[in-house]
Amino acid sequence: MIVAEVRRDPAGRVTGFTVTGHSGQAPHGEDIVCAGVTALSETAVLGLRHVAGALPQVEMRDGFLRCELPPVQGEQETRAQAILETLVLGLRDIARDYKSHLRVSETLGGK
Repeated sequence: MIVAEVRRDPAGRVTGFTVTGHSGQAPHGEDIVCAGVTALSETAVLGLRHVAGALPQVEMRDGFLRCELPPVQGEQETRAQAILETLVLGLRDIARDYKSHLRVSETLGGK
């Protein structure tokens, strides 16, 4: 199972996320759940860097991606939050259809 944890600050802003595991929905290379989650999470990192202009701290390896948003303000924050909220929407949509392969959780109290 893939577990996606989204971290929010007390104001509800997304401060980071971690995605771990493998879905086991299909054999390696044919797993649409893994492909979807990977595409969403890696595209969010790209968006933070190239659209929002933020430089997130990222750790990536097989079955693991952790992204922490640095402090941002103004237009950077607006763009970063739009990207991260879109990630959350996409992950929740996949989890709705593949409950036994993806779990999305949110924790409050980040940065």
